[in-house]
Amino acid sequence: MIKAYPKLAAAQSALDAGRYEEAARVAVGHVRDHPEDPRGLGMLGTVAMRMGALGQSEAFLRQALAKAPGSDQIAQELAQCLHQQERPTEALHLFGQLEKEKPGDAQIGLMVGLILDKLGRAEEAHDRLELLARKHPDNSNIWLALAHNLRSSGDTDAAVDAYRRAIAIDEERGDAWWGIASIKKKLLSDEDVATMQKALAIAIDVANIAPLHFALARAWQDRGEHAKAFDHYQKGNQVRAESIGYNRAQLTEEVDTFTRLLTAQSLARGYSADADGPTPIFLVSLPRSGSTLLEQMVGSHPDIAAAGELPYLPALLRSTMEMHTRRGTTEIPQMIAALSDDEARSLGKEYLRRASLHHPGDVRYFVDKLPHNWSNIPFIRRILPQAKFVDIRRPAMDCCFANFTQSFSRAHAASFALEDIGQCYVDYVRLMDHLDLVAPDLVAHVSYARLIDQPEPELRPLFDYLGLPWSDAPLNFHKLNRVVRTPSAEQVRQPLNRKGVGVWRPYAEWLGPLRDKLGPLAEA
Repeated sequence: MIKAYPKLAAAQSALDAGRYEEAARVAVGHVRDHPEDPRGLGMLGTVAMRMGALGQSEAFLRQALAKAPGSDQIAQELAQCLHQQERPTEALHLFGQLEKEKPGDAQIGLMVGLILDKLGRAEEAHDRLELLARKHPDNSNIWLALAHNLRSSGDTDAAVDAYRRAIAIDEERGDAWWGIASIKKKLLSDEDVATMQKALAIAIDVANIAPLHFALARAWQDRGEHAKAFDHYQKGNQVRAESIGYNRAQLTEEVDTFTRLLTAQSLARGYSADADGPTPIFLVSLPRSGSTLLEQMVGSHPDIAAAGELPYLPALLRSTMEMHTRRGTTEIPQMIAALSDDEARSLGKEYLRRASLHHPGDVRYFVDKLPHNWSNIPFIRRILPQAKFVDIRRPAMDCCFANFTQSFSRAHAASFALEDIGQCYVDYVRLMDHLDLVAPDLVAHVSYARLIDQPEPELRPLFDYLGLPWSDAPLNFHKLNRVVRTPSAEQVRQPLNRKGVGVWRPYAEWLGPLRDKLGPLAEA
């Protein structure tokens, strides 16, 4: 039927080829010619979603669905849009309706399982994913999701089995190979290495090529072959950098602006926050800094709940920026300054509403440990004036090298090059130092190195900052059985150790660009 409408067909071709601006332009022409055809609006919604304009995408898709309320395709696109906006309960409701109408659809069932898992309903997610895997045993996406679920729940052996089921279906499945490699138990055999090398030689999808490089790097690292390992780490990052791209100047410019604009007065500006409900603690750092360890320790205190890495703050920042950009504001610091008290209060309440899905309401605090929130502190301070901030800092060389050797997605594109992750660390320290200068009591600091060597003396000032009595429970964090959805899932189930200290040293001869970018911080 789409062939009967040449503009719609052309828009679909452009969309399939990734030419989003062309697809949008042609789809607009179709909507003008055929205003009652919901497929044109649906196409605009899909294009906007691919371009990251999620608010516009939702508006187009809702208009399309109003014209064609029985369209499962448009409803599924809308559910996906809500999911990408980090509105999980709404997305789950819509996917649940679709599941009733299409009970055998593997993709819809998978999305239900993934959202349940993200909401912390790990057992429900596991049961659904396990049932899906039995019904669709040749679907590698389902096995991969089940593996991630099992790993986060602490069942490492079953997780490895599920990763291997995904690999048996598709030997090029790089994310499954990386799932095994990143468990850090030296699980990859010589036969596995040979299979990965063969898969890498024929793989054409970047989504497989990059993690295959990282998995091979970890395998060679486990064998003490550091030159081979570094070569694969570098190639995996290069593949990601070429396919995703990274604006090197943006973060530095934002930090420049924040250090110019943020004063004691501007940080004190805000509405009077309600005292109802737990207060958020934002545990901020670069990734791979020990934040999962600290979250598990702090979250063991009887007055604190560990909520994990919540995606809601960045999602609210994106949606607010999208709205303000249409008003003419194009930079985050200026947008924050332009927020009215009513807007800020509304955003704060929405964050707390979404976060409440991940913690009990009968504690004084909950911890949101999404590392990248360090750069969002000015926004958080504006919308949640009651929030607490804790910075955990790992020595620069260890931290940056650990980022470089982790298979990250576009969410942490700074990790794709040694110079970029070094500059990211420099900018992070610059912002923390400025906040300490203008608002000395705003952020509490924890040293990763001191935490693993002398945890109690390092934690006591933190609990004083929070106004909480000391508890010995954080010293026994590893004995608790919790779901952990980070690369440190295995490590935080062990007692404190020094395995993460000096990890960069075997690679020192290749890390000159990182050391140069860090400057004096490389010795800290």
